[in-house]
Amino acid sequence: MSDIGSGDEGISSQSTYFLQRLRVQRVYRFAPFQFPSRPSVPTTGALEKYHGQGMDAGGNNFDSGQQPQEQELATKMLQIQSKRFYLDVKQNRRGRFIKVAEIGADGRRSQIFLAMSTAAEFRDHLSTFSDFYSSLGPPNPDNVPDDGKLKSEMMLKDNRRYYLDLKENSRGRFLRVSQTITRGGPRSQVALPAQGMIEFRDALTDLLDDFGTDDGGFKGELPEGRHLRVDNKNFYFDIGQNNRGIYMKVSEVKSNFRTAITVPEKCWTRFRDILADYCDKMNRAHSDSADHHQGAAVAGPSGVPRAGSAQPARDVEPFAAGSRI
Repeated sequence: MSDIGSGDEGISSQSTYFLQRLRVQRVYRFAPFQFPSRPSVPTTGALEKYHGQGMDAGGNNFDSGQQPQEQELATKMLQIQSKRFYLDVKQNRRGRFIKVAEIGADGRRSQIFLAMSTAAEFRDHLSTFSDFYSSLGPPNPDNVPDDGKLKSEMMLKDNRRYYLDLKENSRGRFLRVSQTITRGGPRSQVALPAQGMIEFRDALTDLLDDFGTDDGGFKGELPEGRHLRVDNKNFYFDIGQNNRGIYMKVSEVKSNFRTAITVPEKCWTRFRDILADYCDKMNRAHSDSADHHQGAAVAGPSGVPRAGSAQPARDVEPFAAGSRI
């Protein structure tokens, strides 16, 4: 049989159509399928180089001169009994802070975050708790408080609360540090064996000596939060501070709904003026609406004023006689 791609001259148009169809079918039927080429996977050293050039795990290039959102400045690792603790000094656009991570023997991880000034306060509490722990005698199972707490303290920083509880259970004594965020925020905690409090304090002190304890910003006392209830809604007004300044967080809370906005202090006056302007406009609108309903009540059913009723003055545009309205 001759090649189907030659000798097509003189063949009828119908035959040509079927030959073209056959060509197409042959191409699709017999053309070898080629899988799309896969990118070559670099070696470990190349991966490190790529990450150093600003590439993420997905290969996207972020090398545009922008700094990473979070940067690790220093870290310390402590092995206390069967647990490992990591103290990481980090920095983001809001400032510096310390992340304390606990990794148990089973690999379970928990962590809390401390502002630098809060870490300094925590360090001082560690000295106090350590002194109290040293004054205790050996554990006595018959003389343990119902809740297991031997000593407690609390730290407050902006909208975060930290609860320090020296506790005792069947496994020994430990310091539990719980971090909570006011009004329904998540709760996280770490548990530090009591025997390791001094070692932990010394590591924390080294980091604070290197990076300081000053958070910056306003040093005075911030106003207390306020609460407003309207129908089935609750509004909370909380004043906070970060490295960008002081702000007001307005939270709207319902039974199954929560949302919030943050207003920087520098625009509070403007925010107030806009709100006051809307209040004035709505007061005038309500007053005009009341006057309108009162005038309608004075008029009769056909719109003609009742006898003896006063007619409100009307502003009427004058027009020339014979002109069309």
